[in-house]
Amino acid sequence: MPRTPIRRTAPPAAAVLLLPLALTGCGGDAQAGDGRHVTVTVGYQSKTINTVTAGTLLRSLGYFERELRAQGRRDGTTYKVAWQDYATGAPITAQMVAGKVDIGSMGDFPLLLNAARGKQLRAPTRLVSVTGYNLRGALNTIVTKPGSGLRSLSDLRGKNVSSSVGSASDGTLVRALRGAGIDPGQGIHKLNQQPAVGASALQSGSADALSQFVAWPGLLAFQGKAQALYDGGALNLPTFHGVTVRDAFAGRRPGVLAAFLAAQRDATRYLRAHPVAAAQQVARATGLPPEVVYLYNGAGGVATFDPTLKPQLIAALKKDVPVLRAARLTGPVDVDSFVNDRYLKASYGRKYAAAVRSTAHPAADEVWLRGEDRTHSFTGPAGVLRFVAAHRGTVRAAYVADATTGSRWFADKSVWVRDGARLLPFLTRATADAWLRRHPGARPVSHAAALDRAR
Repeated sequence: MPRTPIRRTAPPAAAVLLLPLALTGCGGDAQAGDGRHVTVTVGYQSKTINTVTAGTLLRSLGYFERELRAQGRRDGTTYKVAWQDYATGAPITAQMVAGKVDIGSMGDFPLLLNAARGKQLRAPTRLVSVTGYNLRGALNTIVTKPGSGLRSLSDLRGKNVSSSVGSASDGTLVRALRGAGIDPGQGIHKLNQQPAVGASALQSGSADALSQFVAWPGLLAFQGKAQALYDGGALNLPTFHGVTVRDAFAGRRPGVLAAFLAAQRDATRYLRAHPVAAAQQVARATGLPPEVVYLYNGAGGVATFDPTLKPQLIAALKKDVPVLRAARLTGPVDVDSFVNDRYLKASYGRKYAAAVRSTAHPAADEVWLRGEDRTHSFTGPAGVLRFVAAHRGTVRAAYVADATTGSRWFADKSVWVRDGARLLPFLTRATADAWLRRHPGARPVSHAAALDRAR
């Protein structure tokens, strides 16, 4: 008899993702000091590497401190930055509405919870910039253990799936399941777990699949501990991370927020100009492998780093609200009032309109050789395969774009298909299977066979 799925619903949002009741009465302010000596508290997620231009990389470069020294010379104040590292966006929101964090960075779903909680407690916050984004949604991925018999989303019915409720990756899971005709609440056993706990559950076998955000899927795949089951890029719906600020803080210290945004822009320029060096700096700070950081943050990485508040991203944010409401994680959210691009426009000046329109992104196909501080770029997978075949033993990492979604993945972890003279990579077996069904003459091949044929 088929096993009947047992619904494991998350507790209400107030008990899970939002502020503990003990903090709701706090009227504290993160600006410690006597007026002449001010500490600015920044909440960030070091290992959520899509936020590095407002967190890990920004901190390592010292750009915010540099801008604050300049601000101090103008207003006679001595500024200090207190960096507070968190695993997810929920505790940053808790600290912000309690007045303990001034500026924070988090993903699109946590941003909405941040907006809702700030309004609820009359401690409003505003979205003032973006860190990194992917216009198709490829920052979130569902993975299984290597060799798993699960080949597609339909195979998840009745299975244990680990996810962080209220995160962007959980939104991807919910949307993907609905698209596959599976009720997200009744059709699977959802395990509401932090990313590290979910990764352990996948390894132990207590979870059949894991839905998570950067950099967990890429890290587990790189380590040989997971294989991709579903590519968030298949949703073709933008996902991003952004910077939020306490409205009261921005009103009192507009010069400090301007300094932060100027520093973030400089960190973004640094990442674009020195992608390998930036990946190595983030790797040293987080303990993540540089190859994994570069998968997402490299020149042709999964994420595009651009601080501007693009209409496509704001439109996607509005589409996220019903998902959170259906999960009873929030009430109505006024996205338009939450978004405030006034400060960023002032930073860019006349260049802002052009920057908002730009979505340029380098080619995803790259190879990083051992001992080199640069990568080699290609216009398609054939060039990657030929180069790797000619440099066996010296390849640090090779990256290719999925033939259907365009999502970047490790070449040796991709699923390869030979279709006539073409060798095509796919992030998941499901997308490869779909190609094979549409192209009867195509055949699956191993990565090693693809390398041999590419010579």
